[in-house]
Amino acid sequence: MMARQKQATYIKGSAVHRRTESDYMGVLLDTVSLEDWRDVVNGALQSAKDGDTQARAWLAQYLVGKPEGKAPTPLTVVVQQWSGGDPVADRLAKPIINRARFPSLHEDDDFEASVRAVIASELAQKLPVHENSGTPAPVRNTADSLE
Repeated sequence: MMARQKQATYIKGSAVHRRTESDYMGVLLDTVSLEDWRDVVNGALQSAKDGDTQARAWLAQYLVGKPEGKAPTPLTVVVQQWSGGDPVADRLAKPIINRARFPSLHEDDDFEASVRAVIASELAQKLPVHENSGTPAPVRNTADSLE
């Protein structure tokens, strides 16, 4: 009798389809209309105005976002004060210093900025704006500045 060769398997377990986040997101998007979502947001806004801290936190998370960095330690602040360092000024000065030191790396900066402006303008024109949304005025069209 010949021994039956075992087929090599690379993934252990059965190959049963499992639900993924995209499956659930698809159902959510099919079920909750924009009007339903608008009602939810308006309810949260009203609750936040009435003093509901959880509603405020939820709205703030989406409107402002969570802080990315941690506050500096007191020791770090004292050392910066003694050394005369200012992290905000340093961060703002860095791109200017880099352009001066390495001009060849920044030859296309103006071109890239103008392309970004054109794309932002096109997005502002193409994205539908709800009449009562209170959105700011759209970005002015800068396509003429490229010619």
